Amino acid sequence: MSEKRTQNRESWEDAEKRTVKRTVKKDAPTRTGARSSALQRFLSATLRLPVSAYSFLFKPAPTSDSRRALLQGRFWKLLPPANFPPLVTRLPKPEVESPPHQKPRSIGGINIDPVPPTNLGNRSVARTIPVHRPPGAIDEFQFLAGCTRCGDCIDVCPYDAIVKAPQRLGNVAGTPIIDADLSACMMCEDFPCIASCEPGVLVATIPPIMGTARVTEHLCLAHHHTTCTVCSERCPVDDVISVSDGKPTFNEETCTGCGVCRYVCPAPENAILLMPTFSRPGLPNT
Repeated sequence: MSEKRTQNRESWEDAEKRTVKRTVKKDAPTRTGARSSALQRFLSATLRLPVSAYSFLFKPAPTSDSRRALLQGRFWKLLPPANFPPLVTRLPKPEVESPPHQKPRSIGGINIDPVPPTNLGNRSVARTIPVHRPPGAIDEFQFLAGCTRCGDCIDVCPYDAIVKAPQRLGNVAGTPIIDADLSACMMCEDFPCIASCEPGVLVATIPPIMGTARVTEHLCLAHHHTTCTVCSERCPVDDVISVSDGKPTFNEETCTGCGVCRYVCPAPENAILLMPTFSRPGLPNT
């Protein structure tokens, strides 16, 4: 009996050992897998950290209404305009004292005040583009009012320097002008154009000054080490063009604006700037 009990006890112990070994073998893969999964999670978290930091730092800012308003210029409307200087600088207007306002006299709603007469003598100069008029031309407003566009001054000019203004010049069209690019005024001694003007818009009592001329240095051949004295040789008025170191100089005080210097200039691009007079004396009111 004792032998059987001993055998049974040994068999039970062997069975328990087998069970423990099986349990250990079954738990071993589970623990290894848990360790590997934890390691993978740690590595993935470590790799995701710089990516998350990069995306957070360099993430584009969301578009907002204020930013869109700034780009479209509406933001500046919120600032008071007094803080900004005007974009266009304008000349100050002269202060003109306005007469005191008086209520017109009326009878039954009808104005009975006398109508003031029109004073043409104090009328300002006509607003036209500046053109080269022949010698002795009077004030532009009086010239346009008195010129009959007869063409007598054009016919008697010996150098065909006077032509009719083209239609594109508006109210100046048909009046006598001088186009120095086609033919310049040669400053005749007797001025037949003035003698032939019956309307009296070309008079001998006014100095025959038609404009003034200047030399454009960057276009002038003499200012580019080239010998050229054509303008000074052909000028019909004395002491207007002087040559110093081979370069011409214009005296605007004595220049009459005849346009001969521009007409004879041989430069590829005409180096003479010819400007007409903007204001001419007029005839006294009669």
